[in-house]
Amino acid sequence: MNEGKPTKAKWWSRPRLQGPSAQTDGAAEALPPGPAPVPNADGDYELSRPAAETVPATEVAGSADSGAVDAVTPADTVVAPADERPRPLHDPDPYSTPPYGEPGPWAPAPPVQHPATTPAHGTAVPAPTPAPAHGAPLPPPAPLPSAAAPAPWKNYDPWAAAPFSSPLQQNGAAVPTKDQRRKKGKRLLLTGALLLALVSGGVGGVVGAYMERNGGVGDVELPQAAAEPTGRAPDSVAGIAARALPSVVTLHVSGSEEQGTGTGFVLDDRGHILTNNHVVEPAGSDGEISVTFHSGDTAKATVVGRDSGYDLAVVKVTGVKGLTPMTLGNSDNVQVGDPVVAIGAPFDLAGTVTSGIISAKERPITAGGESGDASDVSYVDALQTDAPINPGNSGGPLLDAKAHVIGINSAIRSADSSELDGGQAGSIGLGFAIPINQGKRVAEELINTGRATHPVIGVTLDMDYAGDGARVGIKGSDGGPAVTTGGPGDKAGIEPGDVITEVDGQRVHSGEELIVKTRAHRPGDRLELTLERDGEELTISLVLGSSDGN
Repeated sequence: MNEGKPTKAKWWSRPRLQGPSAQTDGAAEALPPGPAPVPNADGDYELSRPAAETVPATEVAGSADSGAVDAVTPADTVVAPADERPRPLHDPDPYSTPPYGEPGPWAPAPPVQHPATTPAHGTAVPAPTPAPAHGAPLPPPAPLPSAAAPAPWKNYDPWAAAPFSSPLQQNGAAVPTKDQRRKKGKRLLLTGALLLALVSGGVGGVVGAYMERNGGVGDVELPQAAAEPTGRAPDSVAGIAARALPSVVTLHVSGSEEQGTGTGFVLDDRGHILTNNHVVEPAGSDGEISVTFHSGDTAKATVVGRDSGYDLAVVKVTGVKGLTPMTLGNSDNVQVGDPVVAIGAPFDLAGTVTSGIISAKERPITAGGESGDASDVSYVDALQTDAPINPGNSGGPLLDAKAHVIGINSAIRSADSSELDGGQAGSIGLGFAIPINQGKRVAEELINTGRATHPVIGVTLDMDYAGDGARVGIKGSDGGPAVTTGGPGDKAGIEPGDVITEVDGQRVHSGEELIVKTRAHRPGDRLELTLERDGEELTISLVLGSSDGN
């Protein structure tokens, strides 16, 4: 657009002054002294031609340092103004930026501006201080302005924090309310509590399992109850056993063919001991019987008397002092369900104590019969108990709650046998004892006379009769009459073939039961019998006779 005009030197092609005065950013170039430039007809400014001036010699060097290109002479030199000096076509640019975005051929690159420290929000930004002229003293620092109202549209700083009048929203989501924040806090607390409980439970489980598996930490000290008084109530099992054990003995019997072990108890301070006949039977006439007391002392014993029909025997020890007799009770006072204690030496285990109750009374049993001629069969109207009784208990006492003897343990019903015996079978809770009332009578007879008497009716029974009741036989065992002439039955009117069905009002189902019921009485006792004859029922009364036992 400058076509047809003379070529003029542009303002940006002028050599720039060097030094502090020329490096002030944002300041306009200093104009030479003289009249202000006046635009020409083309609208461009031209500087007035300077007048000739004298340059001192001392300033030549300074002019050379400041970038002057005029020639100097050693003496004062008169510099003639040039015919024509370049004039700028535009107003001076305070930033020295060339027009049209392109630098001139000799112009340096524009200076880089670095951001200065941004003052705190709300603080007025002081205006920049122009650089002082070369050689001039630095002005004192301006005091900081007082806090003023922020003016965001002035002195914009891209690195300054923008003022905020409301909470920031990073993603545009709604700001949670106070209740929502409270609920969120509660959920976090609940979650933390659950996690803490789970961790605590897991740690506790691991520690507990370790302690259970390894028995805890440290040495093991087992808990133990403190010492208690040894005394027990008199009617307790322990109290009964404590009073009865000193009177119980263990018998070891040996003979020429067999030997065995049984139990007995002291009857008096003379050394008489009551036991079962089948306990001392192996000794025979030349065997040996050894008695061991609860204290551990032992003594030899001899047989005073025995009876197979009652299965009772009395032996005696001599030279033994301090014996404790057993107190005898009354078996007629016993009721079903009463507590009882049995003491014996099952399988040679001396001083064994068991307990139970009376299961039944007047239970007719028979035991023995190994000889084959029924001479050793015992008939007992027994007491039944569930107190454990085993082989070796035979002859031992059956005690009531007062530690009184109410029976003599004699037989058991075992699971592998249908017979009552004293063999090696174990107890199944069916034990039988001879009532002490019968034992007392027999023991007294054995001690006083050496023999026991049996009450008899004076008839021979048909033991093969399968009907209900006990039938009188046709002939006696020796071929004589079945009803003994002049005997109790003959006197009462009993005839051969009669069937006895009741004794003192109690039903009789067999010949064995009739014998048991009769043996439960003493000779001379009166009985009332009910019998059937030719389809008729008769009632008779008789007095029991006596016969010597074996």
